Amino acid sequence: MTVTITKQGGRGKTHPMSRGSKARIRKRGDNRGFGNQGKYSRKPIASWKRTGAKKSKSLNLTLRCKKCGKARIMHGRRLKKVEVLTA
Repeated sequence: MTVTITKQGGRGKTHPMSRGSKARIRKRGDNRGFGNQGKYSRKPIASWKRTGAKKSKSLNLTLRCKKCGKARIMHGRRLKKVEVLTA
């Protein structure tokens, strides 16, 4: 079995819950008027105090069988250092 580190999508990667630009949000009718605008009422993430404060990244490993070639992904351990031993 071979073990490789899988590439992960970054923090800035688009995701299905993002709903487009500010202009499109306004056209759709969101973020108009007074009062609480929900997620649009918050400051931008860049001005949050603890943005990017995690000390380690989560790691995905791909395990691939040498006989049949089937692969599976082991998701998300938060690690600083990885050492893979081959026996």
